[in-house]
Amino acid sequence: MQTFPPPVRAYTHAERPRDADTGPARDEPVTSSGLRFLCWSLWAERGLVSLSAGLGLLGLLPGALSPWFLGKAVDEGILAHDLGAALGWAAGLTGLIVVGVLCNRAAQTSGVAQWLSVMYRTTGLVARKVAQMGHVITRRIPTGEMLAIATSDTDTFGMFAECVGRAIAALVSFVVVALMVLSVSPQLGVVVLVAAPAMVALASPLLAPQQRAQRVERERSSILTGQATDIVAGLRVLRGIGGERTFGENYARQSQRVRAAGVQAGVWFAAIDSVSVLMSGGLLVLLTWLGAHQMIDGRLSPGALISFFGYATFLVQPMQTVFELALKSVQALVAARKTIGLLRQTPPWREPADPMEVDAARADIVDERSGFEARAGELTVIVCEHPDESAALADRLGRYLPADTAPVHGLEEDNDLDGRQQIARARERRAAERAAISRRDEQVAEERWGVSLGGIDLSRIPLHVLRREVLVSDAAAQVFSGPLQGVLDPHALATREQVERALWAVSGYDILDALPQGWASRIDERGSGVSGGQRQRLVLARALLADPAVLVLVEPTSAVDAHTEARIAERLSEYRKGRTTVLTTVSPLWLRFADRVVWLHDGRVGAAGTHRELMEREPGYRAVVVRGEGS
Repeated sequence: MQTFPPPVRAYTHAERPRDADTGPARDEPVTSSGLRFLCWSLWAERGLVSLSAGLGLLGLLPGALSPWFLGKAVDEGILAHDLGAALGWAAGLTGLIVVGVLCNRAAQTSGVAQWLSVMYRTTGLVARKVAQMGHVITRRIPTGEMLAIATSDTDTFGMFAECVGRAIAALVSFVVVALMVLSVSPQLGVVVLVAAPAMVALASPLLAPQQRAQRVERERSSILTGQATDIVAGLRVLRGIGGERTFGENYARQSQRVRAAGVQAGVWFAAIDSVSVLMSGGLLVLLTWLGAHQMIDGRLSPGALISFFGYATFLVQPMQTVFELALKSVQALVAARKTIGLLRQTPPWREPADPMEVDAARADIVDERSGFEARAGELTVIVCEHPDESAALADRLGRYLPADTAPVHGLEEDNDLDGRQQIARARERRAAERAAISRRDEQVAEERWGVSLGGIDLSRIPLHVLRREVLVSDAAAQVFSGPLQGVLDPHALATREQVERALWAVSGYDILDALPQGWASRIDERGSGVSGGQRQRLVLARALLADPAVLVLVEPTSAVDAHTEARIAERLSEYRKGRTTVLTTVSPLWLRFADRVVWLHDGRVGAAGTHRELMEREPGYRAVVVRGEGS
């Protein structure tokens, strides 16, 4: 039985099959409701759940049976003045305790394994879903919410799963003890069987307000995580414009709101915990009182009374475990609703009905909307007064949806909005907004794209083929943490010589020299340990090593100095010679190496030719380039 890491094979295709699906695939989770998702998570780890419950039961049974052994030792040994019987029962009790200690240790180990397995399985599902959706996911789910799901929510699922194993063992041991009590004293047995469920039912009204408080705390925490992500991502910009204080104050204000919500949720958590202790203690007192009266009446022996006191003491633990499961179930359900909101998202792309093959290395790429054309094997530079227009064209060339939709944020459901109907309507409204975005994305993705590669519209090329042949790299491309060579060649397909040549093309040897351990040096997340220009060159080198047939670069050297930019322009044109390369910039340092320059004005191609030709006949082009040269 594999315990860790859990195998995750879901969400491997970026396109939906054309045949209608009747349900989730074999390896995909059930996302019809939060409860069903939790049940699926437990079923996926059913081996560990069973092992944890079994070992937990073996660890609890000594506590359940030891009062019986102790009572027998008193009645048949001490009161009967039989030393042999007393020592025999004492030896049995000692052996039982040893077995319980060993099984408890094994149960704790299996419980932690179950915790980690459920947690990392959910993390893997979230990571695969985000990778499957690609750039589309940020149109539907805020970044902060995704981070909260991948971190705190997955840990909540692990805690819940670990508690389920213990709760199963606790319930079975509770039934065993109740039957033992029933066999000796039917009256006390009925008290145990009736009182415990009644106590749980009396405490259940506290779960609803605790769930609402937990939902508010989770919502505010998600917003806080999003703010932290935005601050980290834009720290350099914030420092440049002096916005650190404003964002810091906003973060502190939201942090206090999270603290207040956490305190409110903690109040209800403490109330339920207090009720569980009070009721468990009440059951202990009730059983002891009834047992003492039965002994006085002669219906119980002294040993049986001692056993009943031990049973009553033991029953406190199973009852508190059940209350703990109730609390963690509330937390897990809140987290599950958020998680299935992410996992329900489906990619807008659909497998083409008649997929076409294309020799991308020899194909021209043409955008019908703007009239842009990049000829095969040439370096084409796009110059535009408005960077957003050229960036939108680059997205179309790679078949990326336009970045014109903000994600649907969660609605803060404060304590004064605690009505079930209000919460249900808010949840339905949010789901409807996301569904509308999804439908619009699917509609756009299924239409004819309007960009052709070798005369074939991109909608007729399978997405995995298109992503391999056409690569769009912009200034916001992510840099993950890891050793330098792993950052540049994440798939480990290139040799050291190829990596060095790509680093030479981006004039990046100074980055290598500045790192203390050379190639073995570790790059921090988002490249925070290097300058903006160095980070940009690492991203560019990674794009070159991917070696796509068509490479589209958006402002690839906007953060480097002029001397370095000039070297990169010269070397990259040599590195990509004979390969189709499209680049957006207004820097004259690139234009003299371009095979063809395209002037984009108001979203349309205004003119095309060499840099010299456009400088002579296009005043708008000349004004933009001269301004770029001055900057």
